[in-house]
Amino acid sequence: MFENLPHIELQQYWWIIVSLLGAALVFLMFVQGGQTLIYKLGKTEDERTLIVNALGRKWELTFTTLVTFGGAFFASFPLFYSTSFGGAYWVWMIILFAFIIQAVSYEYRSKPNNFLGKKTYEVFLFINGAIGTILIGAAVSTFFTGSQFSVDKMNLLNISGDKMPIISSWENPFHGLEAIWTIEKLAFLQNLALGFSVFFLARVSGILFFINYIDNQSIVGRAKKTLKINSILFLVFFLFFLIRLMFMDGFAVTDGKVSIEANKYLHNLLEMPAILLLLLSGVILVLMGIYKTMFKNSSKGFWITSPGTVLTVFSLFLLAGFNNTAYYPSTFDLQSSLTIQNSSSSHYTLTAMSYVSILVPFVVAYIWYVWKSMTKEKISMKEIENQEHKY
Repeated sequence: MFENLPHIELQQYWWIIVSLLGAALVFLMFVQGGQTLIYKLGKTEDERTLIVNALGRKWELTFTTLVTFGGAFFASFPLFYSTSFGGAYWVWMIILFAFIIQAVSYEYRSKPNNFLGKKTYEVFLFINGAIGTILIGAAVSTFFTGSQFSVDKMNLLNISGDKMPIISSWENPFHGLEAIWTIEKLAFLQNLALGFSVFFLARVSGILFFINYIDNQSIVGRAKKTLKINSILFLVFFLFFLIRLMFMDGFAVTDGKVSIEANKYLHNLLEMPAILLLLLSGVILVLMGIYKTMFKNSSKGFWITSPGTVLTVFSLFLLAGFNNTAYYPSTFDLQSSLTIQNSSSSHYTLTAMSYVSILVPFVVAYIWYVWKSMTKEKISMKEIENQEHKY
């Protein structure tokens, strides 16, 4: 079946899968958003314990999806992996460190004889929630604004010793951190706008999760009061990012050559109406979930915004990679920019991986079953007191 598909169709298929994983990752970052609200919503130690344990039952899904997202990118588009993860390593190392301290915090926060104290681990959880979301958002934004790297596949044949035999080289000493302060064309504003959009969207999703899942009127009451300001801040940053994206220069690919095209991403939306529909549907669902919670006193807003988040992020990834667009542009050397055609694995590798991908719906169904089983009843302090393991 898959072996009969042209290479370009396999490349598009795997860009869709990677995009879905990226969208799922942002949805699951409600855990990170919730972690930044531990002290805002929990005024007593019991309330903070309730919040941490509500999130503790889900945090591994985010971590696993992050690893799966990175693994899928590595296997399907290895040149991106070597260029970004090997070049912009300071950004990815900080993100990785933020997720490591998250895992440590959930494991040791309530351990007996914890010499650091609960508060230290709660601070670690806040750091993970803030840094993880903002930097991942800023890193994804470079799919549109570009990064300073060069690619020369002939370097692999270099045996003279004057250069390292590597394909990709990062062309500044900041190795990814420049994304949050690059002055050229004010790219840092665009990157930070998406970073803070992800941060506040994660907080909104975390708030809606608490309202849906926690059986504590004090926490739920504070959550509803906090929802408004976080929703407004999310909309401000996201609309800034989206509107500016529509009118900024993009990176078009014609016959394998990369060039600058004015309003490229606006053109992509107009030329791919299906993606425009996905984007609008996603934004509407996010707003609808917020509206129903704020004005209709619904506790189901989380299940409305969640598919909206997935559709919105999914459409942004497709916008970056489809319609003859360089999904990882190089502002140092345009022709080094990465596209789904020049950065993918071989036809054989993508074919083999595609057969494995058939199992994905079964894995998703299992995760959904486990999720529903664990959240069938709202979590309460009484339940936590009666369980052996506490986060």
